[in-house]
Amino acid sequence: MFTKTLGIGIAALALAACGSPSSSGGTSPSAASTLTVVAGFYPLAYAAEQVGGGQVAITTLASPGVEPHDLELTPAQVVQIREADLVIYIPGLQPAVDEAIADVDPSHVIDATAGLTLLPTPGDAESGATATDPHVWLDPLNMSAIGQTVESRLAALNVQGGEAFAARQAIFAAKLGALDSSWKAGTTTCASHDLVVSHEAFGYLANRYGFTQIGLSGISPDAEPDPATLAKVAEFVKAHSVRTIYSEALVDPKVVTVLAQETGARTAVLDPIEGIPAGSNATYLTLMEANLAAVTEGQPCP
Repeated sequence: MFTKTLGIGIAALALAACGSPSSSGGTSPSAASTLTVVAGFYPLAYAAEQVGGGQVAITTLASPGVEPHDLELTPAQVVQIREADLVIYIPGLQPAVDEAIADVDPSHVIDATAGLTLLPTPGDAESGATATDPHVWLDPLNMSAIGQTVESRLAALNVQGGEAFAARQAIFAAKLGALDSSWKAGTTTCASHDLVVSHEAFGYLANRYGFTQIGLSGISPDAEPDPATLAKVAEFVKAHSVRTIYSEALVDPKVVTVLAQETGARTAVLDPIEGIPAGSNATYLTLMEANLAAVTEGQPCP
């Protein structure tokens, strides 16, 4: 939760965002101009929304409730990508987006992983493969860095709106810093730091807060775990007295439920925040707070 001092600072920044147009000249759009932004899926759209505010019109390619890995683009969406002022994506997460972006001017594209320290995909560190884990947004400090990149690129497209973008980014960074502090404080006393999850989306979160991720399936949530992996994880759960196995919001929890019944563990939801269910009022911040509550109860962290 925010302290009173932090709340005052954020309020001041919000006022600055509303009332401080830039005096920059040139041929850039005015501060009131609306930039079109296309985001591959929800977390990237959220970052653009927090930084861009009313100065951006955002289109999210993956619809609410749809698993973004499975996205197939319509012809209209391909046109949106080509015509956008800015496209934000994560390479390798949505192959259809990777293909469409190949035809876009790189000056209008943000690779959200650029500048971040990337982790190898689970298992690759041992095999020597070079693929990287795309789930960078589950580390709040990575989200803050993504927001900073978005702010810089929006300001380059609309110089006169730069002060407002910077003010919103400062607010966003403060919220994410507070979230990071809450996670650090909430997970220091966990009885177990073994995080058994339905699919290996939580590598960055585990790395940031000192957990070891054990997944039933790999990077893709659609991959069915093979019997050998299930048996191995079941043995691990029993041997290490794992109390909780985590399923996720957009994937059928039946495998997790069966494994929990066989091992005596309980189940809980840990959301990879790849999308928001249709009609939900949840946000990245509220879902990360719910994830923290699930982990502190499930590990447990008194």
